[in-house]
This record gives sequence, C-alpha cells and structure tokens, in this order.
Amino acid sequence: MITTFIKPYCIFLLFISCYSISQAQRISLPYADAGLTKEQAAAHLLDRFTFGATPEGVQHVAEQGLEKWFQQQLVGTLPDHELTNRLSKYDALTLSNEEVVNRYPKNAQLKGMAIEAGVISKDSLSDLDKKEYKVAIEEFRRANGFKPERDLVRQFISQKIIRATYSENQLHEVLTDFWFNHFNVSFTKGNCSQFIPAYERDVIRPNVAGNFSTVLLATAKSPAMLIYLDNFMSVTANEDAMKKGKAKNQKGLNENYAREVMELHTLGVDGGYSQQDVTEAARILTGWTIAPLGKGKQAQMMMKVMNSRAANGKVENFMRDGDFVFVNNRHDQDDKMVLAKKFPAGGGYEEGVELLKLLANHPSTAHFISHKLAVRFVNDNPSESLVSKMAEAYTKSQGNISTVLTVIVSSPAFWSEAALREKTKSPFELTINAVRSLHADVQQPYRLFDWMNKMGQKIYFYQAPTGFPDKGEYWINTSSLLNRMNFGLALANEKIQGIKIDLLALNNQHEPP
Repeated sequence: MITTFIKPYCIFLLFISCYSISQAQRISLPYADAGLTKEQAAAHLLDRFTFGATPEGVQHVAEQGLEKWFQQQLVGTLPDHELTNRLSKYDALTLSNEEVVNRYPKNAQLKGMAIEAGVISKDSLSDLDKKEYKVAIEEFRRANGFKPERDLVRQFISQKIIRATYSENQLHEVLTDFWFNHFNVSFTKGNCSQFIPAYERDVIRPNVAGNFSTVLLATAKSPAMLIYLDNFMSVTANEDAMKKGKAKNQKGLNENYAREVMELHTLGVDGGYSQQDVTEAARILTGWTIAPLGKGKQAQMMMKVMNSRAANGKVENFMRDGDFVFVNNRHDQDDKMVLAKKFPAGGGYEEGVELLKLLANHPSTAHFISHKLAVRFVNDNPSESLVSKMAEAYTKSQGNISTVLTVIVSSPAFWSEAALREKTKSPFELTINAVRSLHADVQQPYRLFDWMNKMGQKIYFYQAPTGFPDKGEYWINTSSLLNRMNFGLALANEKIQGIKIDLLALNNQHEPP
C-alpha cells in the first residue's frame, strides 16, 4: 500500500524537478554574441543588478552560470546570516507604525501628551521661557521612555546602507531602492516621517519582483503615502453629504495623489489622461485615510468611535486593513468616469481598487514602467524597440516585474557597447560599490550617509514625488566630482570613522611594490 503511494509521489517529484530545470533553461543571455567572455558578462551583470561587483563575485557568477545566478536573485531568498547579525543592534527596524508613534512621538505629539499629563499648561505656553520649556519637555520625554525621532531616522538610514553592502540578495536590494524612488515619500514632509520605515519594510520590499498592481495598491493604502500626497484628508465635496453632516470638518477634495498616481506612478506625463480624469480619480479615492494611531486623546477618541459603531452594527461605515481605513461617510457616492470607464455610484472602497487595477494594466503604464526600468538597468536613452518588447511582456504577464527584467537581460541591447559602462552611479551606488569592492567593515554606516549627502544625494530626503533623477547629467557637476574624489581618498586612507579596510588582505598580505 505504501509502495503504491510512494511510486506516483516520486514520479510527481521528478516531474516537478524536471519542470524547474526546464524553467531555468528558458533564460538565455546573449553575451557571447556581443563578443563578451563569461567573466566580462558576469561583471556587467553584477554592475547593473547589484550594488557593485567584486573579483570574487565575478568568479562566482561565472562558475555558477549567469542564468542561474540571475534567477536566484529574482527569487531573493538566499541566506543572509551576516546581514541579520549586523542589523540585530537596530531595535527600531521591526516596530509597527503604532509602536513607532508611541516610542518616537513628534514634538507636537509630545507637547500634547505633556499638556494632558499636566506637566506644562496650555494657557501658559507663550509665557514659558524657551529654555525652561525645552527642559520640561525633555524631562517628560525621558521620564516616559520616549525617544527623539532623529534616532529613528538614523537607524533607518543605517539599515539601508548595511543591507545594500552585505545582503546576498543584491537584486532585491537594488529593486527596493528603485521602487522606493519610484513611489517616493520623504522625511522632509514631517507628518509622514514616522511611517516611512514600515513603508519600505512592509510595502516596498516584499513586492519588488512581483506584480506591479500589488505594489501600486499597497503604496496607495500606506499611511506614509496617504500623508505625503495628502489623500488622507481628501473627502467628498458633495453638497448633500455636507448638509447631512456626513463630512464634518472636511477640507474638500484633494487631487495631489490622484495626479501623481497617474503622472508619476503609472501612465506617465504623456499617458493620455486629462485634468477631468484626475478630478474623477480623486473623487473615487475620497475616504481613503489612516487609522488613528498613538496614545493621544484624539486618536483614542477616534478609535473608540470606530469600535462603537462597529459594535452597533454600523461596520459598513468603515473598512480597516492594518493602518489603512476607508471611511464611507467621507466618500463621494456619485457616478464617476476615468479614462472612459464608468464607476457606478455606491462602489465604495472597491472603486479605488478597480481604479488602481485600471491604471496598473493600462498600455501607457506598461510603456512608462518599462522605459523607467530600461533607463535604470540598460542606459540613459534605451532604444524604443527594447522598451516595446518589455511593455509587451508587461502586458502579457499582467505587470509581472520579474518577467520584464528577464526581457532586459535576454536582450542584445543589454549586452551591447551602448550599455556597457554607460550608467553614472548615484552617490549612494558609488559609496556602496566602493565599500563592497574593498571588503570594508562598516561599523558606523551613518558616516557614509554624510558623504552621500556631500556628493549630492541625501537619501530619503528628496522632497519632490518624482524621486531622484536616474540620469548621469543630474549627478555630474564640479562640486559633485570634487566630493567623489575626496570620498575616494578618505576611504582609501581610512579617514572615515567606523569604516575599516584591510589593505594588506586585498593584496594577499603583501606590501604594494
């Protein structure tokens, strides 16, 4: 009986194994046709899909096989023991949004809690001596175990540098950087800063090689994005709703996110939409906001109202998913029309989901995303024929990012002279490439952030929703080049505190001649 069961099971496993092998053989990288050796091709592949090639890395990829290495990187599940060990000292990296709000309150939140606790008086704030006020607030912070937000920012920046330097799943780190930049949020908009760590960790990072529609929806519902582009306060401007008290304290319709989700996230500036489409999309996304977080009275009162309404059978007024909340009373209940598609009245939250699916699967989005990926991984001016092939693959796979990336590496354009050594590294890429190539021991990663800032890239602080430009002309100027040279000298001479290099080990324990 057992034997009868095992035989077909073994046959099944054999089939799966053969299927996996056949899948792996489907990728064919035409580097030989471009006159490249396996080692040269490995160096180019590592240069584009990691944060820097090393001689050992080139040898490893050449021996393993370029196709196998690339597929392994697409999956992104290699063991990362050293990375895990180095990240273990950063205790804020696993905190939820609410835990961050409670542990790292902003100054305004801290002041509100101090007033509630009777530490300072709201009526006498203007009379308090500035120094006395700061001392009182700081004592209240320490007494309650609160930490300054700058400590959270420092940990978050440090983890990005550590991940990019030490992760074995380099492609996923590169893609995390790419998609964060595409769906940019910024520490410069203070109200969303507490939510940026979870935004990258839970929204961007898990979705970097999957379907574009998934990451688009996830970013749209993230507190960081909802606050950054103001959609959290966008409510119906319908006069009947206002008269009935369904939109109390409303500030009206806000089109910021609706405009940027079309222009920057999906269709592109020439994607075929109109101002009317933007307005209609904004109406569809009314009521998309964030759950009340933190220990403040206002947050607790809002949560109490939500819970009581749900308990009284009025749960249809709210739809909560993690820290995202859809508030039906703030939603425009009338018909809408976007890109010639009608959204009938009463669709509620699902209207927004359908809108984002429409945008994610639009032909203009296929072309826009493909072009942006080609600029990142091929050269600053990719051929239209390559972009068209990528867009076709995007459409057929319903926006599967791994499929589009496979088209890139399988294309002769990726291996041509027009692509080799034709990308200018951003300060972040240059810095990480340098420490990786020198096998540096990065004990104080924030010191490298200071150098990136000097070279013109203050990561996570780019104010515009466009994200950092991805063309060489943006990074090359007199000041930037001078600081790049100074960084190289400082690194090689071990003048950067907390960054250690064993120069003798790099030369097989021999002094240079």
